[in-house]
Amino acid sequence: MAYRVVLLQSAARELDALPQPMRRRVARAIGALATEPRPPYVKLLSGPERIWRVRVGDYRVLYRVDDDRVVVMVVRVRHRLDAYR
Repeated sequence: MAYRVVLLQSAARELDALPQPMRRRVARAIGALATEPRPPYVKLLSGPERIWRVRVGDYRVLYRVDDDRVVVMVVRVRHRLDAYR
């Protein structure tokens, strides 16, 4: 079952601000979440929000998975030094 991938407006702006080669890599990783929202290389972060993290080079994509609505919501796309603030 394919999930629908939705980017928050702030995450879309963060993605657009990335350098072109990195933007393509991150966009590919986000697109892959549609077929497998929890691949083996992602990590569930601690906390009640149930935020997942995928690493793409020095950048992190933070997202939520809503299995009831079959949606992956990308919350943040940031450099690893700023991703968790």
